[in-house]
Amino acid sequence: MVAINRIVFMGTPEFAVPSLRVLLDKGENVVCVVTQPDRPKGRGRKVLPPPVKEFALKAAIPVLQPEYIRGDDFHAELRKFAPDIIALTAYGNILPGNIINLPPLGTINVHGSLLPKYRGAAPVQWALINGETETGITIMQMDEGIDTGDILLQDRIAVAPTDTAGTLSVKLAALGGTALGKTLDLLRRDKLKPVKQDEKQASFAPLLKKEDGLVDWSQSAMKISCLMRGLDPWPATYTTLSGRRLRLFSPEVVDKHSCQKNFSEPGIVCRADRHGLLVTTGHDGCLLIKEVQPEGSRRMDVHAYISGRPIQPGTILGP
Repeated sequence: MVAINRIVFMGTPEFAVPSLRVLLDKGENVVCVVTQPDRPKGRGRKVLPPPVKEFALKAAIPVLQPEYIRGDDFHAELRKFAPDIIALTAYGNILPGNIINLPPLGTINVHGSLLPKYRGAAPVQWALINGETETGITIMQMDEGIDTGDILLQDRIAVAPTDTAGTLSVKLAALGGTALGKTLDLLRRDKLKPVKQDEKQASFAPLLKKEDGLVDWSQSAMKISCLMRGLDPWPATYTTLSGRRLRLFSPEVVDKHSCQKNFSEPGIVCRADRHGLLVTTGHDGCLLIKEVQPEGSRRMDVHAYISGRPIQPGTILGP
């Protein structure tokens, strides 16, 4: 048996909470939680704690929020907790080697993709953007590379046609917690065989920017739909209508014959009604958009939007 008596957990967003919850539900001795500092959020820029901190404090677990993790001070502070292993889920910072290797069993990471595909900060979003029909969770033994460590365990999940980054993240977060618990059980029984990642199969999932959401209507309906789902809820896809930005959500690819009028150019509104906004694309059908968010307003269904601002057939979206 491998002794795992003291665990330090590192994580920050809502995605990491199920991993911590599973550890506590299993009765693991989580001696400390490390998370990002409190940050200003939202339009009011109110300083709020990360979700993992809130969960840890309710469970009466000590919380560390270092501004700088590469210095000797944090290393010394963490060493006082004498962890046997560090479990990390979406901490939000690259760990130095002296932290990764501090515990006897090193650091294991819950990553939201089937490595070596989609290494990096936004694996869930890029899996959707690229039209993947399957993704999953990888538990890996961390090294000093970006998600390059040996694979310890993987669990797979199908991507539903209606999944967004928001809905898929919830599913993967739950799967990640279960996989983490399973990994610790197997590790204790010495039943894990680390597998090297195949560098030839590696792909990357860099952070997204707001500018990545601009819709190019000349692309195919399916490609635009995948982009919309991958960027929902943030940073969201957008186009312009009468010179103002309009965010777009809840797409459905439909046959081009659904457009009653003979609009051949992409980015033209065929109709706007209670069913949604039907827009021509470059090829492979049209796109029915069911929700929008105008500048300075909330997200709403198209029917509510056009009740106050009708959109006529033939209207051009975009620059």
